[in-house]
Amino acid sequence: MGKYVYMDNSATTPVKQEVLDEMLPYFTEKYGNPSSIYTLGSQSRNAVEISREKVAKALNAKTNEIFFTAGGSEADNWALKGVAYANRKKGNHIITSKIEHHGILHTCEYLEKQGFRITYLDVDEYGIIDLKELEKTITDETILISIMFANNEIGTIQPIKEIGRIAKDKGIYFHTDAVQAVGHIKIDVDELNIDLLSLAAHKFYGPKGVGALYIRQGVKIDPLISGGAQERNRRAGTENVPGIVGMGKAIELAYENLDEKNDKLIRLRDRMINKIFDKIDHVRLNGHPTNRLPGNVNVCFEFIEGESLLLSLDMAGIAGSSGSACTSGTLEPSHVLLAIGLPHEIAHGSLRLSLGDFNTEEEVDYVVEKLIEIVARLRSMSPLYEKVKEVK
Repeated sequence: MGKYVYMDNSATTPVKQEVLDEMLPYFTEKYGNPSSIYTLGSQSRNAVEISREKVAKALNAKTNEIFFTAGGSEADNWALKGVAYANRKKGNHIITSKIEHHGILHTCEYLEKQGFRITYLDVDEYGIIDLKELEKTITDETILISIMFANNEIGTIQPIKEIGRIAKDKGIYFHTDAVQAVGHIKIDVDELNIDLLSLAAHKFYGPKGVGALYIRQGVKIDPLISGGAQERNRRAGTENVPGIVGMGKAIELAYENLDEKNDKLIRLRDRMINKIFDKIDHVRLNGHPTNRLPGNVNVCFEFIEGESLLLSLDMAGIAGSSGSACTSGTLEPSHVLLAIGLPHEIAHGSLRLSLGDFNTEEEVDYVVEKLIEIVARLRSMSPLYEKVKEVK
């Protein structure tokens, strides 16, 4: 295989070598069940608790507020269902946004069938909710506000501190799906008034299949999984010790020299955006121009289909996405792009390139060079584009 450029870090990231090295002993040498009382089990239990401390430190949370899960979607499900059922006597109203990850949206759809009332907030052209609209939507029945920290497709960062303040003032729990943000943005759950927060290790160079839910002490929440007494009787099932160990190491590494890493990513991101707009016409940048994830580039190329673009990029040795990895197998345009006001025909031509720690300036230039060629070739087959050229 020739040159290969991976630019889909929002979908998943490779496990860093230091993370893998930390995990390996817990597959073969220190394989004890953390619930066992003998030495082998104690080794695993200690490793789990050390990782819990690392995750808590990254969020400025208390160690006993971190609960390990099998990933971000499980954490989202637990936050919404757990709070909804535990607080049903207080109210049955939940507020979220139209651009949430499907881990939130599909859970809300499920809860609607169970008799809960869900309000889906609109967003502006950049994907940001209206704080005044949020306040107007709150009723005496509202028990939870769930707004994602940063969007997985367009990279826009929400006004989390302001949302947290509104929720706290109204005595409402505030959950944020921070799967795309943890490891990439500094997060202080106390400063931001966050009550529940979802995260997943594989978004910051840890292993897949492991995540966590931060639950502020005092939050009333039901367990999602019943069974044994693991995770202080709140999440049954034998812990994924190697995964948890890997997540602890990954989050520790993620916040080392974070500002320096983000400065590099922003330079690469802006270089790519500027080159695309300089060399290709009829392009739209999706998401906020500056208030976005450091490595996120999301653009729409008019007069072409995103699927054809992705296949052509793959043939050139470039991995990108048309949006969320959870929906990339569908032919429907992104719900996020539709929510920010794009018509179907333009939303179909979307491309998300998400840069990571291992990407270089040389790779950025290579991808843009290939994009110029591919877009030109695909548009040469578009009757609509030919008509636009004739008008010019």
